[in-house]
Amino acid sequence: MSRPVDARPAICHDGHGHGHGHGHGHRHGDKTEETRMDDWRQRVDAVWAAADDPGEDATLAAIDALVAERPASDPEALFESASARDFAGLEADAEPFYRAALAHGLAEPYRGQAIVQLASTLRNLDRSPEALALLRDFLAAEPEHPLADAARAFAALALFDDGMAADALREALEALVPHLPRYGRAVTAYAAALDDD
Repeated sequence: MSRPVDARPAICHDGHGHGHGHGHGHRHGDKTEETRMDDWRQRVDAVWAAADDPGEDATLAAIDALVAERPASDPEALFESASARDFAGLEADAEPFYRAALAHGLAEPYRGQAIVQLASTLRNLDRSPEALALLRDFLAAEPEHPLADAARAFAALALFDDGMAADALREALEALVPHLPRYGRAVTAYAAALDDD
């Protein structure tokens, strides 16, 4: 079974509370929670930034220690738990954490990452049809999402796993077309003509 290339979530420093405490009329308590969450996010990001040095087990332990500071239903904490298990090669353990994070309303930018990483996890668990269905739903709902190209790349991998090489190559080429202004039309035509026969 292949290991994920990199299950680390993309580090996001936006300086605006990462989805917590937005809106009008902040109370003092809201500000305190926003500050606390910002501090927690910075410490999580620091663990991921140095993850190559201590190794998988130490990174998992460090993330779990930080996750323990948050409520059990905190979607970002659940996402970090999933990512750390993916990073450590524990895909079967990661899946329920991804699903719980999404079910508890994980916000962007982590929501898109969770969907793509969950799809990769499902593929690594030899469940490519489920991975493909998840990515198809994601792309149908948000075709302009910043991670749409990444989703299509993983969709191509899932198709290839299922023995649909032509469909896999077509998926990858169609994702590439927007980045080929000079040859996009030709690549689109060639991709449409691909056939496994």
